[in-house]
Amino acid sequence: MKEKFYQYIQDLQDTITSGLESVDGKAQFREDLWERPEGGGGRTRVIENGAVFSKGGVNISGVHGKLPKAMQSYFKVGDVDFFACGLSLVLHPQSPLVPTVHANWRYFEMYDGDGTVVDSWFGGGQDLTPYYLFDEDARHFHQVCKTACDKHSSDFYPLYKKRCDEYFFNAHRGEGRGVGGLFFDYCKKTSTMSMQNWYDFVTEVGDSFLSAYIPIVERRKKLSYTDNQKDWQEIRRGRYVEFNLVHDKGTLFGLKTNGRIESILMSLPPQVQWRYDHHPQPDTEEERLIKILKNPVEWV
Repeated sequence: MKEKFYQYIQDLQDTITSGLESVDGKAQFREDLWERPEGGGGRTRVIENGAVFSKGGVNISGVHGKLPKAMQSYFKVGDVDFFACGLSLVLHPQSPLVPTVHANWRYFEMYDGDGTVVDSWFGGGQDLTPYYLFDEDARHFHQVCKTACDKHSSDFYPLYKKRCDEYFFNAHRGEGRGVGGLFFDYCKKTSTMSMQNWYDFVTEVGDSFLSAYIPIVERRKKLSYTDNQKDWQEIRRGRYVEFNLVHDKGTLFGLKTNGRIESILMSLPPQVQWRYDHHPQPDTEEERLIKILKNPVEWV
């Protein structure tokens, strides 16, 4: 399974970066190959200063070795070996009218002393972070997510949508990072789902990403915007940074397993503001966004 999924994310990285370069029309991804001293490595691709994207990354990695002590405590296991691979992407657009997007699809194995797999699971999802909310964009994104889920179980979309709203939540701010999407983790073999079934589901979601995001970008990328709207985007980007550095489990795992810092922190936007005690003006689009982030919406 690990070879199969790693091949999948390599191919998916090619598909996604080609699609994003096409919609940007100016910038291309820079590729870095890297190795992890303890075992494994990855392929980082970063786009910067484009016509559409100010900064973004579409990264894959496959790492293995002894599970570090900090992660042993987290997983409540002893001395074990592990393998983890995944694709992680974040895209920060130039325009405040184009939403930031994040997605991740991953696979994990743990082994006992003789190399036998003792545990394995899939995880991942995709979520949207607008700065100015166009309801039809949120509905489109969620509809694509629901369609992918429904091919495998009618229970998946409501469950993983709810988990996304709960996970991508800045508890210290009392607000969501964005308008959600899907979040799933610890997808393990059960009486009704084999690991092949989970592979089929996760790859279905991965394959849906471009159709979830690109139509939104195409609708919004040429709209004009003001300096005040750009200012608001940078303030909201600060909330994005707060989540990634305070709450995000993927960032934590990368830092605790001696991951490549440049790849882990590529999710951070290039320009950010932290304005003291900032609140949007009443009855504005900015205030409307905050109200929705505090009370998740059923978009489809």
